[in-house]
Amino acid sequence: MDDDRYRKLVLLHSNDLHGDFLPEEIDGELIGGVARLSSYIQQVRNEEPYVIYCIPGDMLQGSLIDAEYKGLSTIEIMNMLGPDVASLGNHETDYGLTHLLFLERCARFPIVNANIFIKNPYTRLFQSHAFLKRHGMRIMFIGIITEEVMSAIKGDSLVSTLIDVADAAQEVGRICNAYHRTDVDLTVLLTHIGFEEDKKLAAMLDPAWGVDIIIGAHTHTYLEEPAVVNDILIVQAGKGTDQIGRFDLVVDTDLNTVHSYTWQLVPINEKTCPNDDALASIVEAYKEQTDKKYGRILCRLPHRMTHPSRTQETELGNLFADAMRTCLGVDLVMFGSGSIRREEMGPVVTLGTLLETVPYHAKVFMVRVTGGQLKTMWTHILREEAFVGDHTEFFQFSRGLKIEWSRSKQDFLRFTYMGEPVGDNQKFTMAIQNFHRDNFDTSFGVSYQEVLENGAEVVIATDEQDVLLEYFTDNDPETYGVEGRLKIFA
Repeated sequence: MDDDRYRKLVLLHSNDLHGDFLPEEIDGELIGGVARLSSYIQQVRNEEPYVIYCIPGDMLQGSLIDAEYKGLSTIEIMNMLGPDVASLGNHETDYGLTHLLFLERCARFPIVNANIFIKNPYTRLFQSHAFLKRHGMRIMFIGIITEEVMSAIKGDSLVSTLIDVADAAQEVGRICNAYHRTDVDLTVLLTHIGFEEDKKLAAMLDPAWGVDIIIGAHTHTYLEEPAVVNDILIVQAGKGTDQIGRFDLVVDTDLNTVHSYTWQLVPINEKTCPNDDALASIVEAYKEQTDKKYGRILCRLPHRMTHPSRTQETELGNLFADAMRTCLGVDLVMFGSGSIRREEMGPVVTLGTLLETVPYHAKVFMVRVTGGQLKTMWTHILREEAFVGDHTEFFQFSRGLKIEWSRSKQDFLRFTYMGEPVGDNQKFTMAIQNFHRDNFDTSFGVSYQEVLENGAEVVIATDEQDVLLEYFTDNDPETYGVEGRLKIFA
């Protein structure tokens, strides 16, 4: 092989870390944690001469260590982890855009995003791309996100992002064209739009733009091998620190494309790598502080309760929806599956585990819906797109409503409330979180204006965490487990 033309590069990638700093013990083995992840990255950097490690978004949120310090702790930990480049995810805006710009200044690695911008005058808020040099090659990384997953900034009149993947594709084309005369040996998109959207984006890209790889995020997708669309390799590495994606690439520097590759998901555990003790000590120092503040016991559940999937009825989903309904006195609570950030809780519930499980300080709104609107909403929620990998909104709901859905018929087999069929003109008071109120049309497939014709919205809680904290402090939680509120048939 012509070593001058064909050059090797190892490209490592993690996504959706979500504050997954600490290892978990599973079947007697310690899995994941940033200290072991760091150790593996350093091991590869010691073994291979040309290595790049990148993160396509959602470094923030998901742990008390992150929430207590509003991401500053995460940036310190990421600086120690040492990515060569990162891009933005939707949770990077959870503490506000102003705070995000502050965090970006604290990062000792470039954070790229091509399409979050000030509307007038049109000004990008972040550098759109970064060039890294390895093995005599120039490698360009471009960060992409779309408005469909950036709901947190929809209410900002000054700031916006591109609407959909078609607009994102054109933005990629503009950047690639601007550097076409420069010798760019490899072009990588760091996207945070979801695996199915990545495939749509790849199909829209002009091959002449020279995009070689899309490293994605947002849908927490685990792959056995890369998808290939329009000769572009598309990968994602699940979520958290339990694994890392690894490309071993050979780049053709004459044609500026990937000549050959292998890709794998490498497990991060005691067998694959030791601890990075320096990073472990930083994480432990943060943990000691949060443990002191958040170790107070709130209650004890009958057993450990789980939330294994966002697209099914779960024990934790029922628990939180019922708790909200008890406190707020509405007919129905629609609780976002995605706002439950842990897969299990209990049996002992501390302040810390509760806040990690439901980390958002969301307002709760009461709206009035008809039975016909409720059926339309659930027809939208249960559309086939929800079950094939896209990160659509899905909901847990309080006791009383029962739904049976046929995927083959795309219709309800049962839709009852308190044992009686729901009538189209029947009225319900329904509690929803602020995120879903702000994104009502896309979350539920019904116009919010149409719903407001049934009566004005009412803020019934300014912070959902306060409601749940009060409930778990002063009540013996009613737990029904999974009882068949939502049944989905083929």
